[in-house]
Amino acid sequence: MTFFWENIRLAFLSMMHNKGRTFLSMLGIIIGVASVIMITSLGKSATASVEEQIARAGLHVISIFPRLSEKEAVRLAVPDLVDDLSSEFPTIEQGVALQRGQFLVTYGHSSTSATVMGVPASFASMFSYEAEEGRFFSKEEDDARKQVVVLGSEVAEALFPYTDPIGKYIRIFRGQAKRFRVIGVMKSRSDTVGVSFDTSIFVPYQTYTTRLERTDNVSSYLLLVKEGEDVVELADRIENRLTQKASGNSDAFRVISPATIAEVYSETTGTLNLLLGGVAAISLIVGGIGIMNIMLVSVTERTREIGIRKALGATPLMIRGQFLLEAVALCAVGGTAGVGLGIGLGLLITSLMKWSFVLNVPAVFFAFVFSALVGIFFGFYPAYRASRLDPVQALMFE
Repeated sequence: MTFFWENIRLAFLSMMHNKGRTFLSMLGIIIGVASVIMITSLGKSATASVEEQIARAGLHVISIFPRLSEKEAVRLAVPDLVDDLSSEFPTIEQGVALQRGQFLVTYGHSSTSATVMGVPASFASMFSYEAEEGRFFSKEEDDARKQVVVLGSEVAEALFPYTDPIGKYIRIFRGQAKRFRVIGVMKSRSDTVGVSFDTSIFVPYQTYTTRLERTDNVSSYLLLVKEGEDVVELADRIENRLTQKASGNSDAFRVISPATIAEVYSETTGTLNLLLGGVAAISLIVGGIGIMNIMLVSVTERTREIGIRKALGATPLMIRGQFLLEAVALCAVGGTAGVGLGIGLGLLITSLMKWSFVLNVPAVFFAFVFSALVGIFFGFYPAYRASRLDPVQALMFE
């Protein structure tokens, strides 16, 4: 045990004797460990951020988009499709048919291009979409085809930067201008698949289909699934059923759920993390080669020291242990510095991206242990070479 601690002391004395060379020796290990930790932690942080946004948008939502270029989609894309699916799949809590289009919207000298959505009065309660000012429109206003609108937060800011919009009239253009009275401004919230809440203008569904764009076909559907149900599996079943309804045409409808997106994103980032982590791990091996070269130079420089130690009774095992511990110590110190650097860079980047930092603990353990193994592997040959030196020739070395 005394021999072990003495070798550790000698290893650190050797490192402190030539600080510049020690730092350059460790640089490859520091960069390698930092890269592994930073890349894998950023991957986990990005995944967590996306999952958090999707969860806020609503994991229990399924969006259906008819491809109206397909004949079967035109035939089936009617408002009654929601009722048909709800009766066939009891796990659907409620659903709505939506209309949408891109329009030029103006108020006074302010103008913006916005998505105008025709939605039923139940839309706001279905998605817990709350008003910042005013209110959402009622079923009576929808039935009466009233020309009223509710603004998303960003649209309200663009059209009314200094004015209270409630009660004001905006103009919606597509060819002929239509005047609509603003009755509400909604709170900002995350998007869901098929709806960009903050950048949209909402009008009653029947107003949209009679005043803005006369059509019987629906742009998209949103289905709210009951809590605890497998949304991904239900989305697949709905897609299969719609394909059957469309006479086997699988291109007629596109069915998407945030849960599906989260699943695919998690799988993709997981694969990407492994790939990038592997590339970063290669730099650890390169760093190990650098340490081996430095250790070989060190053995050559300290040939007389090795000869003196052997003449005083040091065994080949003791010499080998000393140089092997020096290599491992270089990697361990470099690994520790790399862990700190990797975490620091991860915290910096996630703060700039406004993500929550998620440390990949297994990656920290892997990177640190791997750096120590690199020290053992690449330090063995210089240590072996030092232990094989002939003491007489070593003492004669100049």
